[in-house]
Amino acid sequence: MIVGLPVAVTDDESAARERAASVFSIYGQLPSYRAMLDREGAAGPADVAIVGNEASVLSQIEQVFAQGATEFMVAPFMEQQRTIEAITKLL
Repeated sequence: MIVGLPVAVTDDESAARERAASVFSIYGQLPSYRAMLDREGAAGPADVAIVGNEASVLSQIEQVFAQGATEFMVAPFMEQQRTIEAITKLL
């Protein structure tokens, strides 16, 4: 099962969630994505974004794998270089 989510490694989680809400807002309006968000009880894309410091983001991604994902597709949207560097540690 492939999972793709917005990811940001940052020290400003609030700003990252605001940015995710803006950048990925269209996904909250498309019927197929809206249905997935509704099933998860998420108001919008910011609620499913993986954000936090390095340790927190890696832990959240590990939880995705623990729930059955076989692949994870990262959509870095803030502090991209820092995010990519942290994600490569997981590989």
